[in-house]
Order: sequence, then structure tokens, then C-alpha cells
Amino acid sequence: MRENDTGHERRRFRRFPVNGTVRLYSGTSMWTTDLIDLSLRGVLVVEPEQWQGVPGARFRVDLRLEGGVHIGMAVAFVGHRNGGLAFSCDKIDIDSFTRLKRLVELNVGNTELIHRELSALGEHDSN
Repeated sequence: MRENDTGHERRRFRRFPVNGTVRLYSGTSMWTTDLIDLSLRGVLVVEPEQWQGVPGARFRVDLRLEGGVHIGMAVAFVGHRNGGLAFSCDKIDIDSFTRLKRLVELNVGNTELIHRELSALGEHDSN
């Protein structure tokens, strides 16, 4: 069995650490926490106090990054991963996606890899 087959799906989207704060919204509930990392496909955050999410539940996430960068997206709670809470991105507005794409470009630095991830994102969304 290969290492990638041991319970962790093979990553198609490169994650990278980013400093920032996160607000999670669900109905009338709101949690504030810290960002661990993000990718074109989702975010990993520190579990906030009094967390009440269940896998599959939908949330609104507002990311506030260093330098005043703001990214908002609709997400689904995936579960506990790597010491945090993992969320997959369901919807993102064009301005937030442009900011996220720019962050990926700055952190990945490999144009070919970025194009592959963008292509994989399109394939994932069409399934």
C-alpha cells in the first residue's frame, strides 16, 4: 500500500500556511478562530471553543489575512484533520477567488503546478 492510500486521499490542491483570523457563520451562530492553512479547494482552521459542527454541515467563512486581504466563501465541514477543522469550498465569489488565486501563485511559485490545480478544480466542480 502506498503512503497516500493510508487514509489520506491524494491531494490535488496544494495547501500552505497563512496567518489570519476566521469567522465561521451558521444560522445565528458565529465562531472566531485562527487560520492554519488554505488551498484552492478549502481551509483548515483551529477548532474554536463551543464548536457545534457536524460533517456535511454548511457554513459561511470569512478569512481576514495579513495585509488586509479578505476572502469569503461558502463551505462544507469535512471533519477533524491535522489538529484542526477542515472545510471544503462550495462557492466563492469572483473577487475572493481572484485574491485566493493570487495567494496560491505567491506561495506555490510554480506556474505549471498552478495551472494543473486550476484544471483539477474545474474537473472537480464538473463531477
